[in-house]
Amino acid sequence: MLRRKGSAARTWLVLDGEGKRKVVEASKQIIMRRTGVSTRDLRVLDPLLSYPSTIVGRDRAMLINLEHIKAIITAHEVLLLNSTDHSVVPFVQHLHQRILTHHRATQQQPQEDRDETKQLDDMKILPFEFLTLEACLEAACTALENEAEILEQETYPALDKLTSKISTLNLEGIRLVKSRLVALAARVRRIRDELEHWLDNNEDMAELYLTEKIPPEISLERGGDSASDDEDDQNAGTDESAETKNTFDVEELEMLLGAYFVQIGGTLNKLSRLREYVDDTEDYINIALDEKQNRLLQIGVKFSTSKVLLSAFICVTAIFSINIHIDLFDTGMPQFLATCFGGTAACIFIYFVAITWFKHQGLVD
Repeated sequence: MLRRKGSAARTWLVLDGEGKRKVVEASKQIIMRRTGVSTRDLRVLDPLLSYPSTIVGRDRAMLINLEHIKAIITAHEVLLLNSTDHSVVPFVQHLHQRILTHHRATQQQPQEDRDETKQLDDMKILPFEFLTLEACLEAACTALENEAEILEQETYPALDKLTSKISTLNLEGIRLVKSRLVALAARVRRIRDELEHWLDNNEDMAELYLTEKIPPEISLERGGDSASDDEDDQNAGTDESAETKNTFDVEELEMLLGAYFVQIGGTLNKLSRLREYVDDTEDYINIALDEKQNRLLQIGVKFSTSKVLLSAFICVTAIFSINIHIDLFDTGMPQFLATCFGGTAACIFIYFVAITWFKHQGLVD
């Protein structure tokens, strides 16, 4: 494998239209010559950069950055960047099987039918690039839908637990769930917006018809590094195909993208309902906390009132403890006890009068 000095090489898994796969180590320059993308385009697939999910269409290829799927799709092969990741391995196996099935169906289809209508029985065979694009969309949308279901299964019990008992631990659990919910909804919304962008522009969708833009005289059989040999012929045919690209019937691609737009929209609606349930629970918790706070304030008012009256009674008893002589001391114990009990009864009476007035004013229940 040729490698330019100073250019970092990365490992790519290449799957061609016949289902053959091989692992190649190629630099950016080799990938650019092979697929016709630019250096700026390759940054979309850089795992070190946090690019949002996106689909980029170019003249000879489309770049796919959908969640864990990072790939470059051409009319005859797909290049996967992170094929060894545990989350991508099932996708690679599924894509390989789909490509093999697609290749067998294409080989079984009569040549004249393929040239005229591209019909096999009642099913239309998708071009290779759309087959691969559909697999990428299916993997990304399914992964997000599974995450949403797992989050939903964790959220409802946590919310029910919080409503039954408000505690710091339960509140912390809901905070973490809400953070995950917001992050997941943003990822889902990004893919939905990307699909909506493509569906709203027929000219952009026509750019993704890579097979239709290949001139008939150019063979699709290319080697790993020999793709640059016929680049001039490819570019020569591109000018001619560019004049007719806007005449492509994009209904096929529109149906494909529309199906996954509906699926990802359903996932987003599920997350929106979950977010509303979380917000409603937060409102309920805030109301419950406000009610408890009001009760504490009412208890504080009652205690403050009793404290004032108790302080007044203490003042009365303090007078009797002063070392002075008053006539009450000469009356004997009955009068002394009557004074004490009378002061106590007066304090209790004043307390109930004060509480009744507070209730009349709406300060306490």
